[in-house]
Amino acid sequence: MNQATERPTVPSLIRYLVKNIHPDTHNFLAHKVGDEWVDITYREALENIDAISAWFIDIGIKKGDRLALIIENGPDYIYYDQALQQIGAVNTSIYPTLTETEIEYILNDSSARTIICGNPFLFRKVLKIANSCPSIERIIPAFDDYEKHMEKQRLNAGVIGFKELITIGFTLVDKHRSAINIAREAILPSDLSCLIYTSGTTGIPKGVMLTHKNLVENVRVSLLQIPIIEKTDIFLSFLPLSHVFERTATYHVCLYSGAKIAFAQSLELLAKNMSEVKPSVMNCVPRLLERIHDRAMKNGTSAGGIKSKIFLWALDIGRKYRIANEDGKKSGLILNAEHALAEKLVFSKIKERTGGNLKIMLSGGGALPKNIGEFFGDLGIKVLEGFGLTETSPVMAVTEYHRQVYGTVGRIVPGIEVAIQNVDTKEVYTIQTHESFKENFQSEEGEIIVCGHCVMKGYLNKPEETAATIDPQGWLHTGDIGRFYKGNLQITDRLKNMLVNAYGKNIYPTPVENTYLKSPKIEGVFLLGDKREFITAFIIPAKEALQEQFGLDEKFFEEADPFIENKEIKDWLNQDIRKLSNELAKFERIKNFKIKRKPFSMEDGEITPTMKAKRKVIEQKYANAIEELYTWEAGTD
Repeated sequence: MNQATERPTVPSLIRYLVKNIHPDTHNFLAHKVGDEWVDITYREALENIDAISAWFIDIGIKKGDRLALIIENGPDYIYYDQALQQIGAVNTSIYPTLTETEIEYILNDSSARTIICGNPFLFRKVLKIANSCPSIERIIPAFDDYEKHMEKQRLNAGVIGFKELITIGFTLVDKHRSAINIAREAILPSDLSCLIYTSGTTGIPKGVMLTHKNLVENVRVSLLQIPIIEKTDIFLSFLPLSHVFERTATYHVCLYSGAKIAFAQSLELLAKNMSEVKPSVMNCVPRLLERIHDRAMKNGTSAGGIKSKIFLWALDIGRKYRIANEDGKKSGLILNAEHALAEKLVFSKIKERTGGNLKIMLSGGGALPKNIGEFFGDLGIKVLEGFGLTETSPVMAVTEYHRQVYGTVGRIVPGIEVAIQNVDTKEVYTIQTHESFKENFQSEEGEIIVCGHCVMKGYLNKPEETAATIDPQGWLHTGDIGRFYKGNLQITDRLKNMLVNAYGKNIYPTPVENTYLKSPKIEGVFLLGDKREFITAFIIPAKEALQEQFGLDEKFFEEADPFIENKEIKDWLNQDIRKLSNELAKFERIKNFKIKRKPFSMEDGEITPTMKAKRKVIEQKYANAIEELYTWEAGTD
């Protein structure tokens, strides 16, 4: 791994690689074309990148211009991004799941000059709003036969296919070679690299301005903390590159380390792609890990009998082996022998479904329930948690490979300060750095604030919102509640999620919801109870478990009523809810609940692209259902 780059900018990374780590004939990217995985070398990538840059320069794109992308993960994303980065333009990525209205807002707020569209569906979305976006000069469909989707529409912007653009660009490279090199050398670390729009749980999306230094330094210090990433690793990318987590933790990490990126075809084909690619590293979100856990538990125990006993025995041995090794002790001969047998009979078969080569999974984008992390640890699969925001580039903390404290998000990365501040009095309880780490340090709970190289430049066109987030002393207020536990950062919840009951008790929903999510019958929990006497919830049942238990078909889940009003189903769920409630304080326990027929969705505006619930939207939309929950008289507990 390179310890320093020649210049701390995004386009300098790939050139450092081919100069110091890999020859340009080495494979950089892989994607599936038909039934075959096709490799792309650094040389092929750089040739495409230079061709696109030449075309940009030829149409007058200059440093600081915003160029938009609404495209799925794949080589085309990398080409387009690297091409605009090396001439000093600004990547403005848009989540493919956003509505036309949201896309229009982002294009106008950013004054984007071009937009590349990944498929016909996204292309049609953009065509509908293109004439309402006066700054857009070119629309670039990245697929064939795009003309048939235009319906003779009269557009103010020009349309050119991505393949055609690259073909033209190849004829312009010699003409603009010097201009490309000059533009790349003129980029400063403090220059804007990308705009990433926040997911908008509380209102209009805000364009987070991240610099080249923000991104490159964030990768550098993250790899210092987890130095096991090597140039021989293979990453399987499936989380959206429009989100800062995947862009940093896969794309930029591979640019820095020399690891290879393979692009998954889709979430539905992820399991198949894992077995084909056999990745050594993957980024994931907690929900994926929860699903793997649920499926493994179901497969291991549903048959009953000796198979189930062996599975549960193996998990128990795995737990004992993990604890023995985490405590720094040497596991004895008997435990070692038992663990080898458990590996052969159970663990190896589960690992085979991930390709068999995974050395770590990096979890981000939300809190990973402690029991899920421990489960993977019992299997011998390392899950390293990270924490950060779009506004922090994103990594503020990440688990060290050799020291895992389940239920925490790891040690503070080098070069930044993280403080815990009293929400009411603004007293700072503690300020911690990478260097001040102590294994047994614990702090009081409060808002997490941060300063240092990871902090964004600000929100585009929003000086008031920027000032409300970054105080005059340079501290960025994350809005997350947490503390330090055993030296690591531990997240409690979001400040804006906090419920205060009628008796003044503060209730953070996430740890309460995670307690109930231990039930295999439950897929989701949305806690209610702000300014109320007791806690209620919307419960989303695990669909497969519900279907198996009650013999339900798909029509049941398509019924118009958003809630399931069935006493048998409610009693079935209530068995686990009552049992798990014993792990919580009385004021945190669910006293009544409604069963949501379908999960909350982006299409209905209930969750963000990063799967965070829009509390205000949900509470307004289901206000009558919430009132019904509180017409019920809670029994004594």
